[in-house]
Amino acid sequence: MKLQAQIFLSDVQIESLITSNNYASAADYLFNSQLNSWEFMRENYDALKNVRTKSFWFDGFKLKVQINPGRIKSTSAQVDESSIKNRQCFLCIENLPKEQKGIKIKNDFILLCNPFPILPQHFTISSLDHSPQRIIESFGEFLELTKLLSPGYTLVYNGPACGASAPDHLHYQAGTKNFMPIEDDIQQLKNDYEIIIQEDECITTSFIDDGLRKLILIESIEQQRIEKSFVKIFEVYRKISKAGPEPMLNIISTYDEIFGWRMIIFLRSKHRPECFYKDDPDKMLISPAVIDLGGIVVSPREEDFVRIDKEFLQSIFREVSLDQETFSLIAKKLKAELP
Repeated sequence: MKLQAQIFLSDVQIESLITSNNYASAADYLFNSQLNSWEFMRENYDALKNVRTKSFWFDGFKLKVQINPGRIKSTSAQVDESSIKNRQCFLCIENLPKEQKGIKIKNDFILLCNPFPILPQHFTISSLDHSPQRIIESFGEFLELTKLLSPGYTLVYNGPACGASAPDHLHYQAGTKNFMPIEDDIQQLKNDYEIIIQEDECITTSFIDDGLRKLILIESIEQQRIEKSFVKIFEVYRKISKAGPEPMLNIISTYDEIFGWRMIIFLRSKHRPECFYKDDPDKMLISPAVIDLGGIVVSPREEDFVRIDKEFLQSIFREVSLDQETFSLIAKKLKAELP
């Protein structure tokens, strides 16, 4: 308990914001405080302002490639059982850098600035307990956190087998709202590719195949309805994919006071493309996680950034996304079972 007390940022301003439930402003306050007090973090965010990007347009959406050397540790993280067992958990509070401070959000989570950013303001929201990365047991909290931070931030989740660099510790990420291209592109994707499998005055669930990604979109104004639909989707997907505790998925979650929640669920067939495992010069250190699928493809190596083109992006996205046959089978099953 003493260690927890030391890690939480505490002053009159932050306590006032938290008491008024204004967590988006509290996150801003934490971010600026850490920029002032933590040199390592400040240097990395200064570097992010100058990263080079290049953009590629597809049918109804855009992908941006970001050269970001600071992400090499996360991109190349060893997440096999042996590697996880033989390293300290970097999300447990006793292992955090001494300069790092956080905000307690809800009862069980701490909001931390991510010192290795992809987004202009990038946070990690981790459980105070060391428990496995599992969305089904914490989905309700994920929705509530989305709402709490919604004025300024989007929440994302990486599954333990497809993007989470700490699959042994429950955590989400939050980042600058509307920074990922898919947040602007999703309406056009609906117009062009949407197949509705559930719709009434409170909820719409759609399947979208944009040629590169297979995703399920849930839009709802009622938390209980979206939870119920997600549980059914999760169960059907796990059964059809013959997965273990959790099928391969990534999630982007936003909230609007008028329209409610919008959940983008990416369905996966594999964690990393084959080029990730090749030897140089054929190796490409690209490991698509949720932010990549959201349209910000991270390239930690200069040589890979130079080589990436539209055809390569098409190839790796199709390789890691769920196959068409399984996607259609899940859609058919859910259309018959969702209320």
